Amino acid sequence: MTLMAQARAEREDLRDLLGTLSPEQWRAPSLCAGWSVRDVVAHVLSYEELSGRELAGRLARGRFTVDRSNAIGLRELSALTAAQLIGLLDEHLTPAGLTAGMGGRIALTDGMIHQQDIRRPLGLPRAIPSERLLPALRTALVAPTLLGALRVRGVRLVATDIDWTFGRGPELRGTGEAILMTVAGRGAALAELSGDGRERVARRLGP
Repeated sequence: MTLMAQARAEREDLRDLLGTLSPEQWRAPSLCAGWSVRDVVAHVLSYEELSGRELAGRLARGRFTVDRSNAIGLRELSALTAAQLIGLLDEHLTPAGLTAGMGGRIALTDGMIHQQDIRRPLGLPRAIPSERLLPALRTALVAPTLLGALRVRGVRLVATDIDWTFGRGPELRGTGEAILMTVAGRGAALAELSGDGRERVARRLGP
């Protein structure tokens, strides 16, 4: 399966999840500080329909910072209902625009992390197919907006459920999903990992 096909499959899984959520769950906090589940969904879709010129304009208005640019995208989709967001996702199951970059790696990795940002606080775990998880782990380490390798430098990551390791140093062990979320800066997942490298990463993630 190509990376783009994997990214589409990840979005199909997200669509299926969203169709089961109650209004209260849409309003519930996600793992993204200050964002509800609805906000996360809007963010996932907020770059889909931008042309190159429009993307440059948003980045300029956001002073070329990720947080400000993301906030602009959320404001632009703020009037959409949950049903309308699901409809927009249906129209963009195959990534377009910025998220189609790197052959679909951006959409796959971003979509996977944000789906877990939704699932974890709602207590809705899932088994992520290893063929999707492996490229997401690799991308999260080097993606410009994540720079995950800086959080785990000097540590050897060891996935216990899939055949994947990265780095050198004291080990940090756990499921591939928990490692992915830790690499992405989600401290909630670090509690599920073990090993001598855990304290080092915890200091970098902060409280």
